Amino acid sequence: MALGSVTDVTVSQPGEMPPFPDSEPLTSDLTATSASDDDLGAPAASTPASSSPETGRYTPDTEEKRPEPDAHAPTVARADDAPRGIGRIPVTDVMPIVDCGNLPTKSVVDEPFTVRATVFREGHDAVNASLVMTSPHGVERIVPMTCVNPGLDLWTGEAEADHEGVWHFRVEGWSDPYGTWDHDATIKVAAGVDVEVMFEEGARVLERACATNTYDDADERVLRHAVTTLRDTSRSDDERLAAGTSAEVKDVLERLPLRDFVSPSRDYPWLVERKLALTGAWYELFPRSEGAHFDEETQKWVSGTLRTAAERLPAVADMGFDVVYLTPIHPIGEVNRKGPNNTLTAGPEDPGSPYAIGSKDGGHDAIEPSLGDFDDLDAFVARANELGLEVALDIALQCAPDHPWVTSHPEWFTTRSDGTIAYAENPPKKYQDIYPLNFDNDPAGIYAEVRRVIQVWIDHGITIFRVDNPHTKPVEFWQWLIADVAKDHPEVIWLAEAFTKPAMMHNLGRIGFQQSYTYYAWRHQPWEIREYLDELIGDTASYMRPSFWPTTHDILTPYMQYGGPAAWKLRAALAATLVPTYGIYAGYELMESVARPGAQEQNDNEKYQFKDRRWADYAPGGPKEGQSIDWYLRRLNEIRRAHPALEHLRNLRWHGVDDENFIVFSKSRDIGDGANGGQDTIIVIANTDPHATRETWVHLDMGALGLRGDEGFVAHDLLSDATWHWGEHNFVRLGPDAENVHIIHVRKF
Repeated sequence: MALGSVTDVTVSQPGEMPPFPDSEPLTSDLTATSASDDDLGAPAASTPASSSPETGRYTPDTEEKRPEPDAHAPTVARADDAPRGIGRIPVTDVMPIVDCGNLPTKSVVDEPFTVRATVFREGHDAVNASLVMTSPHGVERIVPMTCVNPGLDLWTGEAEADHEGVWHFRVEGWSDPYGTWDHDATIKVAAGVDVEVMFEEGARVLERACATNTYDDADERVLRHAVTTLRDTSRSDDERLAAGTSAEVKDVLERLPLRDFVSPSRDYPWLVERKLALTGAWYELFPRSEGAHFDEETQKWVSGTLRTAAERLPAVADMGFDVVYLTPIHPIGEVNRKGPNNTLTAGPEDPGSPYAIGSKDGGHDAIEPSLGDFDDLDAFVARANELGLEVALDIALQCAPDHPWVTSHPEWFTTRSDGTIAYAENPPKKYQDIYPLNFDNDPAGIYAEVRRVIQVWIDHGITIFRVDNPHTKPVEFWQWLIADVAKDHPEVIWLAEAFTKPAMMHNLGRIGFQQSYTYYAWRHQPWEIREYLDELIGDTASYMRPSFWPTTHDILTPYMQYGGPAAWKLRAALAATLVPTYGIYAGYELMESVARPGAQEQNDNEKYQFKDRRWADYAPGGPKEGQSIDWYLRRLNEIRRAHPALEHLRNLRWHGVDDENFIVFSKSRDIGDGANGGQDTIIVIANTDPHATRETWVHLDMGALGLRGDEGFVAHDLLSDATWHWGEHNFVRLGPDAENVHIIHVRKF
């Protein structure tokens, strides 16, 4: 069996952390222990430091006018972790940061998120704050921040990046001389106190702004006119004050303010990845089942192959999925092979579990002979790419007893006191067909070999890895592996299949996994869903991206077993709209709901045997036409692709409803093209009871929809195509007799 070509790749030694994608070797900015938030900020200058210390210009929400960098120049790795005192204008509690700023906050291209910080100062003079974002090539973009709780000093600003790479962000606190004058002048002029002094001080502040910042002609005319009017004693006091405090003046100074005592926080690392790291629809399949059939003549099963599995790809693409995910395609062990439904004795024709990896035909770098060879894999990947699909491969770092590693590297396994190698256990479960790796006996050897194996699959077009049970391997191994792969292949995405304790799930996200399986399969009640999503959309979203799967090849909850078609449609609709990435396991279209007795998994589990789903029977004209919900999944994916609001996680907002069985939420996104007020807004209303039709009143938070409380809007249900005129309070009726879900597009009058 040919192993396939492997591109030359430099592998960092275990213990060496390679840089993030597109970066130079890490400086202390990414690796050293950071100063505490209470130590943030630069020492104060002896005189006011106005605007940028490098350029003398403040450029909010625009890029500084610097020479365009070489596209191939290395990323700027900033190093400002040296201990320092509090700034002249203190900046503390910057969020979201990961591991005190030692690990990067994460987002994807065009994904906005809120940066917040506490910014304050002594006395009564006005304070202000700015968010500074630095691109991988050192180009800075500055946006104003807003105090969201006046008097309590919490400032927020929106961060968003337009290309991939290692960015940085910081918060700058500064003294606001115009804000101070505006406050004082408004009070004193009204009281007749120091009137002429206040007008002259205002004129001087505006003159200093013109001398310090570079305004365009129109903005400078606004400020110069205000200066002239403030000094014009022929005008009334009210006219002079109005000129200095006009909306036009404030607009100019909001965009290009006069900043004194600029005090920056440290620069925090920020990794910006491609959109599929956050947003995508996945379809899982077992290649051997696609094309598998029982031969009546020989009375034997015929395995599907990578070539026959490729014939299923047009249907997957037609349903609108982005990723086709393959369970392991490696040779399957023969020693202790499992039979149907995880029985301990396999017959000669039983294919075994693809998670029992390795046999005389090879290990993790080989393909199961019954599936084909690397030419067949290349053809599968090419066909998937042609249809707009990316291919994900399951990586399970475990071995069958007859895996080549067991003979060549017995030290990579745990030997029991009786001299036997320990097989995998998760009491009371036992996996006699699997030996787990012991990473502590020879970490350097295991690290290097796994890295080599990963490169084999990357060289054959695999861009995504779904990692089986990563929580049973050292976290530091995954941190090293993901970062080492990213040096040459920053496009590779890693999904953690870690149904485990929250601390482990969160830390796998922190150290590099782009996506994570979640507890969604077991969250069915509205209060459970709201509580869980509140966790996922908070600061957790800066490092852990959830992937929602209603079922998997190992999970079939009672809700899905007994909920009927309403449950299967509802859970897909919620998964597809609550979070940006969701997935289904082949057979979901057919609502396969028969569980193995005593277990929450499919009976006749595909993990241990072939399954011929006879897809043609469900096609138009087939004997089972109308029994598949493939049309429903297609519509969900069409809605997702048409509405940018559903591409993001952190924009989720809850709404009120009288019936506790309902869940109501919305998502909005600025689309910037002027259509529909420049907003794309989706409201989802779901009756989570799959057995009963229910009626209730829904109470919308109109502000969260970008509307006034007294405004109405056109509610277009994207599933039924019905249209209503809605307002703040609306009556709905949902249930299995019609549909359990409304997916509403908000259209303004």
